Amino acid sequence: MELNRVVITGRGAVSPFGRGVDTLVENIWQGRSAVRKMDEWTTIQGLKSLIAAPVPDFDCKGLLPRNLRRTMGPMALYATIAAREAAEDANLDQELLASGRTGVAIGSTTGSPHAYQDFYESFLPEMAMEQIKSGEFFKMMGHSCSANVCLTLGIQGEQWAPASACTSSAHAIGLGYLLIRMGRQQIMLCGGSEEVHPTVTGVFDLIKAASCRNDEATRTPRPFDRDRDGVVCGGGSGMLVLEDYLSAKNRGARIYAEIIGFGNVNDHEHIANPHEKAMARAMLNGMQEAGVTPEEIDYVNAHATGTVQGDPAEAAAIDHVLGKTTPVSSLKGHIGHTLGAAGSLEMVILLEMLERQEIVPTLNLENIDPACRAINLVQNRVGYSLHTVIKNNFALGGVNASLVLRRAVS
Repeated sequence: MELNRVVITGRGAVSPFGRGVDTLVENIWQGRSAVRKMDEWTTIQGLKSLIAAPVPDFDCKGLLPRNLRRTMGPMALYATIAAREAAEDANLDQELLASGRTGVAIGSTTGSPHAYQDFYESFLPEMAMEQIKSGEFFKMMGHSCSANVCLTLGIQGEQWAPASACTSSAHAIGLGYLLIRMGRQQIMLCGGSEEVHPTVTGVFDLIKAASCRNDEATRTPRPFDRDRDGVVCGGGSGMLVLEDYLSAKNRGARIYAEIIGFGNVNDHEHIANPHEKAMARAMLNGMQEAGVTPEEIDYVNAHATGTVQGDPAEAAAIDHVLGKTTPVSSLKGHIGHTLGAAGSLEMVILLEMLERQEIVPTLNLENIDPACRAINLVQNRVGYSLHTVIKNNFALGGVNASLVLRRAVS
């Protein structure tokens, strides 16, 4: 059986910088940080990390009708707005969206944490259900983002909602890639979405993996840096339109890149601690499927969240697989760790790097940790010939994913 080629024909974003791909790209290329101190969290007892990269407030009343918004928490709103931008970017008309040949794979860590808070604040004091609105459940569903996107855009193809913590959107993209390769779907809207909430930051705080630079928010996180102290959680949504290559060519669609490999492996050693061998296997498996050698990889967009253990493990894995010369950088310093949206939101930026033939450096990387120094860490924006690249995403629970992309499509 001949497998289909899979290309990317649309991009959409809601980010800690605001709505739209253009807003995200402009701020990234200006080297800005979206991280800020969350003054509203100071009353939470025991929470030491008081920083995050939330999506700025915006009025969504003119963007979506109330009958659709009533079943959406913030993350579903972000996903729907980003998905619509991606569909418009790819010039997908309503007939194609509703044809059954278009599907959806959108990941998130959970349903809306704000909806969970609202539900239990109403339920627990009196153990009563009377005050709870019927729409709250739909905000809390693990597949709230994918369900609401399908409802809003009229999509009738396959619906998937991977929930694998920080690899959720990488898995969504990988799944969409596999479905199109096998011919089950012609087009897939793929990505992830996340919202900032103190309980989400609190999870990392509890395992001592959250940054506590509360009085210098824009100087953290610090991936690969000697003085890094942990994760800064972010919010937003990144969406990509994946499409069968022949479909894209027949439609005259713009092609951003081709996905040529997907590595996805489990690490069975520890539920929280990262291990370089599993990271390396994910990269190697993706490269093997893509049919590329280490010498052909021009750049790695690292997962690198700024944790004490994770960054050196990833650096060692990259060194093992690719050696010391391949350029590497992380985008977490700009937008924080957007968790379930990280893979797709960062891939939107990676596609822009391919287009501009430039590498965005790791923000806040001032003093490279000796444990990470073996690899070629980019500290300044630089023009570079980018043809074949790797996007890494790793997650708690032993999940390791790597996607291999190629710029030129013939």
